Amino acid sequence: MYTSELVPEPLLSFLKYSQGILGKSPNTVNEYFYDIRTFYRFLKIHYNLADKNSEFEKIDISDFDLEYVKKITLNDIYEFIYFLSREKNNSSATIARKTASLRSYFKYLYSKSKIIDSNPIAELDNVKLKKQLPKYFSIDESIQLLESVDGRNFERDYCIITLFLNCGMRLSELVSIDITDIRGDVITITGKGNKERTIYLNDACISALNDYLKIRNSISAEASSKNALFLSSRNKRISRRTVQYLVEKYVSKIGLDRHKYTTHKLRHTAATLMYQSGVDIRALQEI
Repeated sequence: MYTSELVPEPLLSFLKYSQGILGKSPNTVNEYFYDIRTFYRFLKIHYNLADKNSEFEKIDISDFDLEYVKKITLNDIYEFIYFLSREKNNSSATIARKTASLRSYFKYLYSKSKIIDSNPIAELDNVKLKKQLPKYFSIDESIQLLESVDGRNFERDYCIITLFLNCGMRLSELVSIDITDIRGDVITITGKGNKERTIYLNDACISALNDYLKIRNSISAEASSKNALFLSSRNKRISRRTVQYLVEKYVSKIGLDRHKYTTHKLRHTAATLMYQSGVDIRALQEI
C-alpha cells in the first residue's frame, strides 16, 4: 500500500481524487499506484535518471515531479509497453490494465487538474487481448482440492475453500466477513463498490462453518479483529495474501499450476458448476 510521503505530486493528488471523489476502492487505488510507479521507474531508466544496472523494484520515484511528467510523450508510452512485453514478459491482459491506469492518470492531469497542455496517451490504441477460455476447477478437481486440506488450520482452510467453491465470492469479500455477518444460513457481505449482497449457504457451507466456528469461538482475537471470521496464525484478520498462499499451496498439492488456478478461478468454478447444475442464468447473474 502506498504512503503519501513516498508518492510525488501530482500522482498523490490523483490517488486521493480517485478514492475521495470518484469513490474507487482502496484496492483499485493501490493498483493505480503500483502501475504508475512501474511506469515512473521505467522512465527513470529511459531518461537516464537511474542507473540501468539498478534493481528495478528498488528505484526511487519520490523525486519524479511535475516537470518530468510534462515531458512524457506518446512514444515514451510505446516504449513502456514494449518494455512490459519484452523485458517483463507481461501478458496482454496485464499490459492492458497498466495502460488503463495510465489513461485514467493522464485524463485527470489534462481534463481535471489541467496541469498538462496535452494528453500523451489520447491517441494510443487499445492493447489487443488474446481470447482465452476462463479456467476453472472440474467437480473432481474441486473434490480433490477439498480433500487435500490438512494441517493445524484444517477447519479454517477447509471452510475458506468451501465458501469459495460454493458461493462465488471475491477474495476481498471473504477476508472482510465478520462473525456478525452470519445469520443462520445467510451471510451478508460487502462487495465491489461497497454494495451489500446476501449469500445463501448450502449444507456444505453450513457444515464447514459450524466446524470452524467451534475453533474460532475459542480464540481471543486482537481488539481490531475481534469480529473477524477468519483469523491468521497471529489472531488478526486474515490477509488477502495469506488466503492466496493457502489456495496456492493446496492447488500445487493436487498437481495443478498455482499461477493459473487462483482464488479468482475458484469464483469462476462456483459460477460454472452452478450453471452446469441447471441454475437459471439470470439467477446466476444475481448471485
